Amino acid sequence: MKTSAAFANIVASVLMISIAFSPLAIPATADDGGKASPEKTQTKPAPNRNAKPKKVNPAFQPPVAVKGLPNVLLIGDSISIGYMVDVRKQLDGVANVYRPAVNCGPTTRGLQSLETWIGDRKWDVIHFNFGLHDLKFMGPKGQNLADPNAATSQRQVPIDQYADNLRKIAERLKATGATVIWRETTPVPEGAAGRIAGDAKRYNVAAAKVMAEVGGIEIDPMYDFATEHADLQLKANVHYTPAGSKKLAEQVAKSVRNALEKK
Repeated sequence: MKTSAAFANIVASVLMISIAFSPLAIPATADDGGKASPEKTQTKPAPNRNAKPKKVNPAFQPPVAVKGLPNVLLIGDSISIGYMVDVRKQLDGVANVYRPAVNCGPTTRGLQSLETWIGDRKWDVIHFNFGLHDLKFMGPKGQNLADPNAATSQRQVPIDQYADNLRKIAERLKATGATVIWRETTPVPEGAAGRIAGDAKRYNVAAAKVMAEVGGIEIDPMYDFATEHADLQLKANVHYTPAGSKKLAEQVAKSVRNALEKK
């Protein structure tokens, strides 16, 4: 009888220990609100088979390069993005035309990214512009296209700094051995948000001085050309209609073609 009683006690002790260490016996903690949480399992979300692939701006796509043709690099902001595809079409069979797959923005971004944009390709012609993003006004907390009349607004890149930055960029591009073309900044129309009409001309004057000092830089007189076709620019907006971008492309292609013919 004693043996049976002892055995029963051992079995009871084992059962109590098993229950004590069972997950079901773990008390809830303050972290889960006083309630025991069920075991969580992570599941991967089902792929959306109806999702459409993101469209890539045709201006950012590389050309179908033809071996033996000269390589041309266009650098610039959204104005150049607008005319990129038409320039490529107009130089079809003449050159392989590339551009960075990004809005090149102000000269400060140019200094940061120029080596990446140049890469290791041998360039025959480099056609570049900076200006509209330098002369635009920013707010004290980085607000884009701030009111030029507000006391807290300032140009993104003041004209003196712009000239210094542009000199460094022009010298680096010239060092590639390519024919380098400076494209003048297009006009700022009256009423354009975050900019002052007339500033493009002021910045172009500063740029012309820089190019003359660097030497060996060709000039694309885009400002006067764009002024002649002001009816193709959007109202109170620095950008152009599709017809306007196509017209600007004619001037760019002409400048590039002339440079290639001299080589």
